[in-house]
Amino acid sequence: MQEQPKTEKEKMLANELYLASDPELAAESWQAFHLTRLYNGVAEEDLEQRSQILRELLGKVGKNTQIVPPFHCDYGRNIYVGDNFYMNYGGVILDCNTVHIGDNVLCGPYVQIYTAYHPVDPTVRLTGRELAAPITIGNNVWIGGGVIICPGVTIADNTTIGAGSIVTKDIPAHVVAAGNPCKVIRAL
Repeated sequence: MQEQPKTEKEKMLANELYLASDPELAAESWQAFHLTRLYNGVAEEDLEQRSQILRELLGKVGKNTQIVPPFHCDYGRNIYVGDNFYMNYGGVILDCNTVHIGDNVLCGPYVQIYTAYHPVDPTVRLTGRELAAPITIGNNVWIGGGVIICPGVTIADNTTIGAGSIVTKDIPAHVVAAGNPCKVIRAL
């Protein structure tokens, strides 16, 4: 029996070269754009409507989730958030692959989480194909303002990432890490 070729979405989630312009992916991206635009326009006091939109947008929403607008994402459905998640103003999650966020995670303003990346070979890049690697953020993590988390990174439990850091590699549990590139400064 011959195996069916992978869809562009399956390639995207497998960290293989894929075309974001694929009709299925374009429709899902448009839906996320529509929902984030609605979310960003909801009045501050209408917490129930915000919560309802997040439940429709994201793959999983834990209890006591707060995302302060403006918020932007690519698809939404690939974002899985645990309990007591807080993301301050200007959060961006490019969820072309999965983003798993544990319980009790706090993000300062303008935190950016990128699963998406492009081939470094210009010949391949010119084909329009992209790549995306999953990101995992453990429990009890504090991510300071302006942090950028790059594709394929895991940040383990009970860790603090200093403001302005660019996280290019995995960060272990129970540490404070900061810088560009982000490095462990001290153990907790």
